[in-house]
Amino acid sequence: MSTTHPHNHPHALHAHEHAAPASGRNVKLLFAFVLTTLMMVAEAFGGLWSGSLALLADAGHMMVDALALLLAFVGAWMASRPADARRSYGYGRMEVLVGFVNALSQFVLVGWIIYEAITRLLHPGQILSGVMLVVAIVGLLVNGLVLRMLHGHAHDDVNLAGASLHVLGDLLGSAAAVIAALAIRWWGWLWADPVLSLLVSLLILNSAWRLMRLSAHILLEGVPDGMDCAEVEAALRGADASISDIHHVHVWQLASGSRMATLHAELHEPADSASALLAIHRVLLERFGIQHVTVQVDPDGCFGHARGCAGHRHP
Repeated sequence: MSTTHPHNHPHALHAHEHAAPASGRNVKLLFAFVLTTLMMVAEAFGGLWSGSLALLADAGHMMVDALALLLAFVGAWMASRPADARRSYGYGRMEVLVGFVNALSQFVLVGWIIYEAITRLLHPGQILSGVMLVVAIVGLLVNGLVLRMLHGHAHDDVNLAGASLHVLGDLLGSAAAVIAALAIRWWGWLWADPVLSLLVSLLILNSAWRLMRLSAHILLEGVPDGMDCAEVEAALRGADASISDIHHVHVWQLASGSRMATLHAELHEPADSASALLAIHRVLLERFGIQHVTVQVDPDGCFGHARGCAGHRHP
């Protein structure tokens, strides 16, 4: 006998609970996109006028960020679409794809900043520190506002993490431009502009690498961070007296915080399947935060025993 148990919460209720937060998040992403685009134009103009690489680098960064925020908005909107005949899981993973693309775009941006910084170090030019300082301070304030708007959402939302990463890079770039402008204005250190741009690019590179690893891990259906399949198996074996064994446990993350699991359960008596399934769902939800679960009950040993199923304790 094979038993598949549905989710222990209604899909309509689940969708209703997330509709309002998703709507508010989309509005914030759209507003952040508008602010970032306006500031990008201002920094590009100010960088060309003043001759500052820090401002031009930040403007280039903001151009990528404006696209990233737009992609994040589209990704969040797509993720809210219901499942259909072609995509039975829905479009939630679109957020992860957007986060992955955002991380890759940062590598391209960092490469350009490093190239320009080395060129400026070898061939320094005049910089209008006054114009640079004013534009950098405005950029710092705008980026701080946008980052605050995006702050406070789920830490494992890679879509918002990608958008926030870009905005954080903008904030660091604006802060570096302010420091460079002051150094040039007070001490005439023209090298401060490209050097601080290099330092900011390294910080961005580190964050981009971490985001890319997280996104790739989810796309490869890896076990969510902080979760151990062996621990899940042990907890489920003791979930109910009717359970004799648990195996073939697979846990992955579909999208932002949406954890899923499939497993095989062997019971002492097939008639006890109802209580066993209820206990399994309760443990997975309350202890591990897994809401979407599919359980196959194997009454006479695992059906895949010939292929080593019984010895497969975790992925």
